[in-house]
Amino acid sequence: MRRSAATAKDDEGGSVLVLTLGYALLAIALVLVCVEATGLALAQKRVDGAADAAALAGADGFVLEVRDGRPVAVLTSAAVHREATLLLEVLDADAVIVDAGTPDGVSARVTVSAPWRPVIAGLFVPDGMVLESTATSRTALR
Repeated sequence: MRRSAATAKDDEGGSVLVLTLGYALLAIALVLVCVEATGLALAQKRVDGAADAAALAGADGFVLEVRDGRPVAVLTSAAVHREATLLLEVLDADAVIVDAGTPDGVSARVTVSAPWRPVIAGLFVPDGMVLESTATSRTALR
């Protein structure tokens, strides 16, 4: 009887190793996906920041006009696009302007996009995607 218990114990010795290896691979895959998710979130924050800065620069492209004896800031879509493009060139960002303009002559609305590629875990996450962000900024005088 002792011999059969020892034989049964020896037969199950390798199953723990396979289970440990399986859990280790699962843990590594989970860590890699979390790293890529963090990288994606940081890349989106960079695109949001570029859009905010471009909209702010676009809102500074106003021209002052005097109407009824009061200064009025007039904003054109061409000026918004020009200022936002200049800012992104100075920043040397990989973001590009998708759309820039003014919906009401007072606000600058800029949409920026940038590509994102995974750094480590190409097997577990998509090959890449285009991140996009829209920001609006208003001029001070109206």
